[in-house]
Amino acid sequence: MGTDLRVLRQDDWDKWYDSLIRAFGGVPESSEERALWRERTEIDRSIGVWDGDACVGTAGAFAFRLTVPGGAAVPAAGVTMVSVAATHRRRGVLTSMMRRQLDDVRSWGEPLAVLTASEPAIYGRFGYGVGTHHTNVEVETTRVRLAVPPGTDDVRLRYVAPVDAIEACEAVYARKVAGRPGMLARVPGWERLWVLDPESERDGASPLQCVLAERDGEVVGYARFRVKPDWEISGPKGTVVVQDSESLDPAAHAAVWRFLFGIDLTSSLTARGRPLDEAWLHMVSDVRRCGLRVRDSLHVRLVDVGAALEARTYQAPVDVVFDVEDAFCPWNTGRWRLSGDPKGASCARTEDRADLALSVRELGAAYLGGVTLGALADAGRVRELRPGALAEASLAFASTVTPWLPHGF
Repeated sequence: MGTDLRVLRQDDWDKWYDSLIRAFGGVPESSEERALWRERTEIDRSIGVWDGDACVGTAGAFAFRLTVPGGAAVPAAGVTMVSVAATHRRRGVLTSMMRRQLDDVRSWGEPLAVLTASEPAIYGRFGYGVGTHHTNVEVETTRVRLAVPPGTDDVRLRYVAPVDAIEACEAVYARKVAGRPGMLARVPGWERLWVLDPESERDGASPLQCVLAERDGEVVGYARFRVKPDWEISGPKGTVVVQDSESLDPAAHAAVWRFLFGIDLTSSLTARGRPLDEAWLHMVSDVRRCGLRVRDSLHVRLVDVGAALEARTYQAPVDVVFDVEDAFCPWNTGRWRLSGDPKGASCARTEDRADLALSVRELGAAYLGGVTLGALADAGRVRELRPGALAEASLAFASTVTPWLPHGF
């Protein structure tokens, strides 16, 4: 191709990042946001493809810890900042970066790679499966009421400047991480991303606002949001735009969302990237007026099948042999015996007869427990070779809490 793929150098970051921005439309970011992403970029885990002095391909990988069923925080490469210049499409640039990146992830000893896709059709051929989904909502708040649980009125809400509330919000978030598969343990520095508030990204809404929910002096929840004012002849019809929210218990959750539903001079609420099983969806008087829309979120790739399957627990006893196909990472191809239960698991290569046949993409989709092996079998993507093995494995892989990625990266 006449191109050079290499690990990113500090001095090349600006060209590398400019190439990424151009590939995503070319709209400049604020200086504060650009500086923060430069600080967050893990240079030695980032690669670029160069054609002479021009950067024509970018890819990075954050060192994350991802919650899996059972509560363990498993090392995972957070694949990010992937782009190919429009001048160099269909020349194998992306494939070469994915090849190098997965080889690197394996050498780092990280059993998982995860990403959010700008276009979900791209990454299946590299072994990624859609492992979590989220909900976007558009609620007619003037026509929907919440039936809140006991104790909601005991929660006090107060406004706090978003920057001043960072520590309190991060403490709430940190307490939630181990309880839900798909959540990421945040390392210092990431908290600043959630309070970036460039005017160019508000779309006519207010600066970012924050409320803390408190009980007996303890912060038990928060919401960060904007209000987009609007009026018609008959009166106000503003919109509450929710950025993010977490709560530690049902009453705090209800108090926060009741507040968001009832902000003066508004008639609607929008929120993006919420959990499929979020509690307030079961409190509403009319779910049809909540404009629910489900979309893919976290794409999961098992880089080391044995280590990944051992890292999580299983909600029911399971003893199955998988015949795994993995053309892109052939070290995973072959038969693996998984034995596990709610206390732990082991997974090792075996010569025993296979019970289920599938590709690593299906294992990635089912890994966090939100997509069942049974559903994948119905789609023709998992083959049952031993009667009963599918039901056994599908039950064992399921999660009692719906997996959810709370933010992109």
